[in-house]
Amino acid sequence: MPKIKSNKKRAITNIKANAMNKAKKSALKTAMKNVFTAVANNNKEEATAALNVAFSKLDKSVVDGIHHKNYSSRQKARLTKAVNSLEVE
Repeated sequence: MPKIKSNKKRAITNIKANAMNKAKKSALKTAMKNVFTAVANNNKEEATAALNVAFSKLDKSVVDGIHHKNYSSRQKARLTKAVNSLEVE
């Protein structure tokens, strides 16, 4: 544990930020999983709604600095491709 007061504060801040980032990552993964679950169930409406939630969480993770913008773009492409596969069938 640090001895300097500002370093103690920084350590506590880092712990809080780490917890928030883990929670946001977990929520994002859940949102993405919801899209794939809806696609597996051939539920177009549910998949589209879940896709909007996932897009929002992906954009927010980039703004918050949790993920790189290319990660977000790649995941959006994956999710969109999965949802669009329902239209063909």
